[in-house]
Parts: sequence; structure tokens; C-alpha cells
Amino acid sequence: MILIILQRETIITKYKQSERTMKMKRLRFSGNGIVALIATAIMLISSLQLQAQTPTEWKKLKGDVTLYMANDLGRNGYYDQKPIAELMGNMAKTTGMECVLAVGDIHHFNGVASVNDPLWTTNFEQVYSHPELMLDWFPVLGNHEYRGNTQAVLDYGKVSRRWMMPARYYTKVFESKGTTLRIVFLDTTPLIDRYRENSEKYPDACKQDYQAQLDWLDRTLKTANEDWVIVVGHHPIYAETSKAEYERTDMQKKLLPILHKYNNVAIYACGHIHNFQHIRMNGDNIDYVVNSSASLARPVKKTVGTVFCSPADGFSIISANKKQLRMSMIDKEGNVIHSIEKNK
Repeated sequence: MILIILQRETIITKYKQSERTMKMKRLRFSGNGIVALIATAIMLISSLQLQAQTPTEWKKLKGDVTLYMANDLGRNGYYDQKPIAELMGNMAKTTGMECVLAVGDIHHFNGVASVNDPLWTTNFEQVYSHPELMLDWFPVLGNHEYRGNTQAVLDYGKVSRRWMMPARYYTKVFESKGTTLRIVFLDTTPLIDRYRENSEKYPDACKQDYQAQLDWLDRTLKTANEDWVIVVGHHPIYAETSKAEYERTDMQKKLLPILHKYNNVAIYACGHIHNFQHIRMNGDNIDYVVNSSASLARPVKKTVGTVFCSPADGFSIISANKKQLRMSMIDKEGNVIHSIEKNK
């Protein structure tokens, strides 16, 4: 009898222990379930944020002055060039785009031979055919243009009404609703010694008087009193890249003393590297921006001064009002992946 009672008590005890264990497991499962639900919600929110943004979101990119910047384009519409061109056209309907800054390497790989070169059709006219891209295009020469006939790039304005290139280097002031934005366009290939020294591959580079350009830049910045000043050129001053270091050191040596001289340059923006980079150096008020290729991008990693970098291809939108200058990096899905903001 005693044995039976003891066995019964043992069974009851084990049952209660088992019941407590099951409750604990249910509680742990419930806790894990809540964590899992929260994690899923966060992922869903993140995925929604990463989806292509809508015209409603794009409207927020509009300023008093709103410009496109695109570079490293010419792939005859292949890779992502044509889809990105169509995206630019669709976004322009919403943002009220004023023009396109075409910052070099419009033509890969050996530039153009003349204003009648078929590459003008396959690299430019047929690709950027969206009605909203029938804007003024303000180009600069890239290193690939220097492999061909650079004068033909300047002269193409006689063929195409939207091609606005008055000189190898020039400046343009955009004004709207009381906001003024000066863009200074540089011809950077002659500023790099190795290009000038290689007359077989870059026949026109050695013919340019780069000191005359630097003197002009100094005079231009000295008198620049607009709300905002941006300097653009094809080659970077700072960037993470496998390209030869002498390119950046030549640019730094020749340009930085002038860009810093009058303390009025907000951004130096370039292409050439085929990815997005935003670099800010200690003690330097200028933001250095590498705009990605609008056709074919390359990997990138952080370097000294990196604020942001991405291997995405795409383009940028520059918008300005009296109090704020913003440069937004746009990927091929239409997402703003990073913005550089300067405030007054």
C-alpha cells in the first residue's frame, strides 16, 4: 500500500515537472515568436524602403534649381544604360529637371571620330530618347573622349540642339526663385601628367595649356558669389580605386590650392571610377563626390575619409534652394541610396 502511494506521488511529481517544463517551453517559444515577428516586420519595412521609390517620393528631390549629373555612359545602350536612361526620363517628369551635367566618358572606348560618327546615335541619341530628356546637356571631356577627336565633341552642338558645350572648360549659373547655383566645368585629362605624356593614345591632351585653365579657374572662383558653387570634372581628387595613384596626386597638387583659396566651393563631383563614393577629409569644407556610371559599375570599398560608398550604378540629382544644397545618389531602381547635404 505504501509502495503504491509512493509510486502515485512520484508519478504526480513527474507530471507536474513535465507540465512546468512544457509551460516554460511555451513561454520561450512565445518569446522567440515575438522576436521573430519583430525581426520579420523590420525586414519587411526595410524591403519596402529598398523598393523603387514612387513619384511622390521623387517630388521631394525637387529644389528651386534641380539638375541631373550622369557620366561614364557610352555602352550603346547595353548593360544598364538604357534602363537607367528611361528611369532618368521618368523621374524628370516629377522633379522638373532643368538639365543634365554629362561629366565625361559619354563615349567608350575610343571617343568619336567626327560629329557624324555613328556612336553619337548608338551611345547618345537613341539611348536618351525619352521626351523628358530633351533638355540641355552640359558635357565635359573624359579620358575616353581624349582617345578620339575631342574637337568633334565640342562641335556636336552644331548638330544637336541639346548639346551645350561652349568650350573645353566653362561655367554656367543656374537661377530660379532667387536661388543661384554656379557649376564650374573642368577639363581634367590635361591636368594629369601621364595623359599628356602619352600622345599616341591621347593625342589632344598634350596640346592643351593646363596652366591657362588653372588661371581661369582661379579668376572664376574669385568672383563667384552665388548661393552655391559646385566644381565638376571627370577625374577624382579623392577616391578608392585600383586606378593609378598618380591620377589623384596630380589632381590634388593642381586643383586643391585653388578650390580652397576662396572658401566658396561646396562640392567637387566627378566620375571615372564607376561607383558611388562620398569622401570628406579632416579640416576640409569641400565634399568630394564620385558619381557612379550610368551603365556599368565596379566594386568599391572604404578608404580614408569615406562617408559612403556603393557599387551600384546610376546617377545623381543636384537640388538647391537658398538654405540647402543636396546631391542625391540614385540607383538603377530609382532609390535614393545616399544624400550629401550642405546647409546655411
